[in-house]
Amino acid sequence: MLEIILISVGLAMDCFAVSIVGGASAAGTGNPTATKTKVINALKVGFFFGIFQALMPLIGWYIGSGFKDLIEKAGHWVAFGFLCVIGIKMIYEAVKQRGEKRKMDLVTLPALLILSIITSIDALLVGVSFSLLNISLYLSITIIGIFSFVFSVSGYFIGDRVGQFLKNNVGIAGGIIIIGIGIKIL
Repeated sequence: MLEIILISVGLAMDCFAVSIVGGASAAGTGNPTATKTKVINALKVGFFFGIFQALMPLIGWYIGSGFKDLIEKAGHWVAFGFLCVIGIKMIYEAVKQRGEKRKMDLVTLPALLILSIITSIDALLVGVSFSLLNISLYLSITIIGIFSFVFSVSGYFIGDRVGQFLKNNVGIAGGIIIIGIGIKIL
């Protein structure tokens, strides 16, 4: 169970980082209804990211299950490899984007769909890894979805306050957590 929680936190870091940037981009509009709008936007972002983060491991699990006989002997190594690649990718992207000023309108439907898919690619690969392990799939995807929702909503509000300071460091933390889980699987 602890492993699933740590994986959930690691996966939610991408959502958290994107939500911080989205919240920071939306800050300072001067709109008198800004508080209500921020709450609605934060919930919208959390909903999309949470749903996609929960569905992608399910899809990945079905993909991995189809090839289970082919990779069963090397399952732990495959899971380790996937998780390390995901973690390194997260760290690389966070470091690569340092210093970039990004503006985005996170709450439009096209932006939410694109960003939800992009941030959940890692979750798809984690789902493939899950197919190689003895875990409770539905409990795991529920926990992943809840963590992603909470981290996304929180990130949006944090981004409104201090997003420019934190935006890249959370990706590094998420990458380190995912790599650590990969090492533990060995």
